[in-house]
Amino acid sequence: MTEFSVRPEDTQAAVVRALGDKVKRVSLDLGEVQVLVSAHEYHAAALLLRDAPGCQFEQMIDLCAVDYSDYGSAGYQGLRYCVVVHLLSVSLNQRVRLKVFAPDDDMPIVDSINDVWNSANWFEREAFDLFGVVFEGHDDLRRILTDYGFIGHPFRKDFPTTGHVEMRYDAEQARVVYQPVTIETREITPRIIREDKYGGLH
Repeated sequence: MTEFSVRPEDTQAAVVRALGDKVKRVSLDLGEVQVLVSAHEYHAAALLLRDAPGCQFEQMIDLCAVDYSDYGSAGYQGLRYCVVVHLLSVSLNQRVRLKVFAPDDDMPIVDSINDVWNSANWFEREAFDLFGVVFEGHDDLRRILTDYGFIGHPFRKDFPTTGHVEMRYDAEQARVVYQPVTIETREITPRIIREDKYGGLH
């Protein structure tokens, strides 16, 4: 029986050994190893993280996309779309966060890792549906949350909060119809009233 005595620092060292020059950046944040790889090394890195001694990340527990286009107040200058994967080693009781940026902002594409961990299937479909990230090699990449005829990707930062179309049931046509959104986009900022000495505070 394996003793759960592996430290995050040991996992970090094992990840660096296993991935070698595939690593662009590795860090230890809040007790968890975070590793960044380039898009062309992503699939190979995933295989190594699953199989290499000292890694043994048997489970992929989460995968999501991030749109960095509006990141920070000073104006983010890097690539826009990132895929973030959370891996778990049950045998070593360790976690790692694997990140990869899609090299093309206009057509974000990264390899699918569904053949490495089949739990990636629906997560990749969700990231495709909501962010428009294409997972090359996924054998069933289609929308999973939005409607079949939905246009656009609603979690992108430039997607309007009201959407582009709305749907309603038309009794005369006896079917659901789509039409342009009738709600005007508006900014709702809460008004904060500060009173001197409120509640006895100075």
